[in-house]
Amino acid sequence: MPRPPISSPSFALIPKPVSQPRLGALGLGAVLVRSKDINVGFANINAKAEGVENRPPFREAFQRRRCLVPVENFYEWKKTATGKQPHAIAPSDRGLMALAGLWENWRSSAGEWVRSFAIVTTTPNELCAELHNRMPVVLGPVTWPAWLGEAPADQRQLRLMLAPYPSEKMTCWPVSTRVGNVKNNDPSLIEPIWVR
Repeated sequence: MPRPPISSPSFALIPKPVSQPRLGALGLGAVLVRSKDINVGFANINAKAEGVENRPPFREAFQRRRCLVPVENFYEWKKTATGKQPHAIAPSDRGLMALAGLWENWRSSAGEWVRSFAIVTTTPNELCAELHNRMPVVLGPVTWPAWLGEAPADQRQLRLMLAPYPSEKMTCWPVSTRVGNVKNNDPSLIEPIWVR
């Protein structure tokens, strides 16, 4: 079966065994090794931090295939009386942040290789808790070498990295509901809107 087109690929920083890590285009939603159908695999966009090191779908990736997903912001939806209102969440300085990711290689029955990833999520910090009951794990630069396997870290040290990012280092604002459609991918998506 041909791979579904990735109209807007996502990117992740993947460590290479011998040289520098590299930035590569991957499909969002880990296609797990045991998946028989690529479409089922792309449904695995999140990996819960709690117990990720022991859960069969992500256990091996947690041990050997960790990556960083660079983003300017992420979105969460807040339930309101009139529906759901999306919000953009970003670092307070509006710089880039790195989300903890787990990547996979999957081979189709036709022999095609697909590289994909899932984002590790955790309990929310105070800011995100107002919007949703989960948030992506945001990793600070000091943790990047250990997360990528370039510096020594045991399983306990890796698990400690999967904590909520401090609220005081983040900001959020309401954005257009256009972010809910994957066909929309333009800079106006992160523009603040006025909400009554």
